[in-house]
Amino acid sequence: MNALLTMTESFIEIVTIICLAAIVVSLVLMVYRIITGPTHADRLAALHAIGINMMGITALIAILIPTTHLNNATLLIGIFIFMATLWGAKYLEGVTID
Repeated sequence: MNALLTMTESFIEIVTIICLAAIVVSLVLMVYRIITGPTHADRLAALHAIGINMMGITALIAILIPTTHLNNATLLIGIFIFMATLWGAKYLEGVTID
């Protein structure tokens, strides 16, 4: 049973690192989209995707480093990304932000 637990822990660690690498590749592509995006809406969508990727990174690091503080940081990033997306959409529509 102990060998199975050790194997499972190492498998989770390997999969988490692979997922982190995939998110890094996604972040690089999103930065490219921000730089070369043809419209402001494309840039805003890329910024939103970067925020979602940041949430994923903090969640995966919370798996690697078992602590509850990173779960709170993940939720806080989500709240900020939601508000930033709303404000960006209002800006693109030309609505005054009060």
